[in-house]
Amino acid sequence: QVQLVESGGGLVQAGGSLRLSCAASGRTFSNYGVGWFRQAPGKEREFVSALSFSGPATTYADSVKGRFTISRDNNKNTVYLQMNSLKPDDTAVYHCAAEWLGRASRARNEYTYWGQGTQVTVSS
Repeated sequence: QVQLVESGGGLVQAGGSLRLSCAASGRTFSNYGVGWFRQAPGKEREFVSALSFSGPATTYADSVKGRFTISRDNNKNTVYLQMNSLKPDDTAVYHCAAEWLGRASRARNEYTYWGQGTQVTVSS
């Protein structure tokens, strides 16, 4: 079992940057595939980016490709989401999710463990 805690959210102007962190406790995080999802008010939770457990495989939603970068630091048991060129449409609660020996999946139902989320607000 693994526990996930997100941090790094906040209020930023359009065009700015934030780096979100997903810190894991419990088992070795390097053995987990990790995804980032976001949920804006009144909308369904949507996929943002994911990273496989086994190597450099990553995937991004079209809406964030070229602006967001997912990475991991196994020494710190943390996965990051670097978000650049932020837009008001990126405003949402961002959640990380993890799955033991998981691939870089876009599907919510492929992740067992979820964090509580961190709020990102982008002003125009």
